[in-house]
Amino acid sequence: MPFACSIPAVSTVLADDARVRITRWDFAPGATTGWHEHTMDYAVVMMTDATMAYEVDGVVTQVTLKAGQSYSRPAGIKHDVRNDGADPMTFIEIEIKR
Repeated sequence: MPFACSIPAVSTVLADDARVRITRWDFAPGATTGWHEHTMDYAVVMMTDATMAYEVDGVVTQVTLKAGQSYSRPAGIKHDVRNDGADPMTFIEIEIKR
């Protein structure tokens, strides 16, 4: 079940070629990506300090991240992401094409 939210996060594709798709995601406080599943492995690099919540299989996890921190995930995990902080949140997502 996705987070209840009327504020969508804003995605901007920065690059999309044969090897990668690079997308900037900007979230107002409370904004969400909406329920989705990546078809490619991907990495995320935080551009701002943030409190992020994500939901996978009905379990919500909240994490505090600093600008410059990164993480990676495999393709195929259905999830929703929300800015759980009081300030705007931005990250860069790099999807690896095979």
